[in-house]
Amino acid sequence: MILAAGRGERMRPLSDTQPKPLLAAGGKPLIAWQIEALARGGFDDIVINVSAHADKMIDAIGDGRAFGVAIRYSREAVPLETAGGIATALPLLAPGPVAVVSGDVWSDFDCARLAARARHMADDPDAPRAHLVMVANPPYHPEGDFVLDGGRIRLDGGPRLTYANLSVHDTALFAELPRGVPLKLLRLWRDWIARGLVSGELHEGRWSNVGTPADLEQLDAELTASEGDLR
Repeated sequence: MILAAGRGERMRPLSDTQPKPLLAAGGKPLIAWQIEALARGGFDDIVINVSAHADKMIDAIGDGRAFGVAIRYSREAVPLETAGGIATALPLLAPGPVAVVSGDVWSDFDCARLAARARHMADDPDAPRAHLVMVANPPYHPEGDFVLDGGRIRLDGGPRLTYANLSVHDTALFAELPRGVPLKLLRLWRDWIARGLVSGELHEGRWSNVGTPADLEQLDAELTASEGDLR
């Protein structure tokens, strides 16, 4: 699942007329980079949640055939936050482990690692039910989010890292949540982490959370400069 329903307030005025994940860097929409990364990792069935300017997203990305995948859309009348968006999209998602990524994040992370983690989670009912990819804290978030300790995510106990908006979650975690209701994921994560249900790994490669027009401009320059290495 690709999360793409947010309004992108910090990206205004660029996001006033189109969804933030459709903004281009390196010659293609941010979400196109993410779809291609998932396809290379072995994912061929993708759900995208959409809200503001939803029709523009659907018209631009289509049914996925151009990317070699199948894409369906979960429409939200208002943005439902991460947990609410996943819960509302459950009828479109296969039961069991699902990769969940953000449509406005660019990285060189190998999504085949998410596919392998999903298979492990499906085969082993005792495995953690969520898996988060973490990165070093960026300048705008120096305090980080969680502690990565021996492959497990902890709330306390060591230096904190930042969640990279790349993950695997068992859809069973969301089965009892209401549909169509805005719900944040952080409160749920804290409960799951406290119960030992969340694992993690550190990505030390390239990663960019594109939050502002300046971030977009910087990523565009970097991708344009390294075009030959990325395509």
